[in-house]
Amino acid sequence: MITAIGNPVYDYIKTQKIDPDGRVLSGCSTNAALVLAKLGEPVRLVGAVGDDYKDQFIADMDRFKIDHAIMPSKETGGFSLIYYDDFGNRTLDLLGRAADIDGLAPTHYADSKAVLIGPILGEVSFEVIKEIRKNFDGLYFCDPQGLIRGADKDNRIYHEKIDGIEQTLGAFDIVKPNELEGKILTGIDCREDPYEAARVIHSWGPKIVIVTLAELGSVIYDGNDMIDIPPFITDNLDATGCGDTYMAGFTFEYLKTGGDLRRSGCFASCTSSIMLENSGPDFDISETMIRTRQEQLLAMNDYKVQVAVNA
Repeated sequence: MITAIGNPVYDYIKTQKIDPDGRVLSGCSTNAALVLAKLGEPVRLVGAVGDDYKDQFIADMDRFKIDHAIMPSKETGGFSLIYYDDFGNRTLDLLGRAADIDGLAPTHYADSKAVLIGPILGEVSFEVIKEIRKNFDGLYFCDPQGLIRGADKDNRIYHEKIDGIEQTLGAFDIVKPNELEGKILTGIDCREDPYEAARVIHSWGPKIVIVTLAELGSVIYDGNDMIDIPPFITDNLDATGCGDTYMAGFTFEYLKTGGDLRRSGCFASCTSSIMLENSGPDFDISETMIRTRQEQLLAMNDYKVQVAVNA
């Protein structure tokens, strides 16, 4: 069992290529759980859902064969995401905010080989994160996007570094910011030097830091080696969830290989490339599909991410 903790959302997502007529299931932990379930992993999703979407959420979880634990909420969370280019740049506005995830008992994750923390808007507190670490000695993975987000009076999402986040991220085995989150956390432009950003975050205590760089690929740092991971180049339909599914793919392969960072990074990159080609939760993905792409990336032995320090 792998447990993903973070609120599901029903988002409105408009890209350069799609203009939907409704909202779709999404969310950091949700997208990770979707991929893991489709890869045949037993997975549980823990999050707060309101009565407005509760029946639909249960039906979706049953459809995708995802175990779930629902926390009560006055409403279900959601965002409006309007992409204005093909590189993942977007406006992000709040449509609804679900309750915080409180009262989390060890029974929610005690049977898990990995716990993934993927909040979308501060619903997993630093105290809950530290409490899980006290009670859980398996693989502990964090996508920090929701730990550094807030919403202003106009419901526009902003990012800020929160006091105490260094100690909180130090509780994890793996921390995976994207380039924006890396800059918020460290002050370093990750398109200039993602390696230094990774070193700074690693100094806070996590064993492994991954900085994802969209179409440039990603870098992985374990305190000794810095590993450059190529992107799998493909058509961009919708970038929503690519980082979330990177987390899922990395976790899947890391556990399967006993910790091979390069294979795990390439598998994760290929996992997110399939998400990039799709929109919403109804996408086809399989281990065979990913492995075919992974072999192409593994053959790129001399790849370096195209950032300023490598120019």
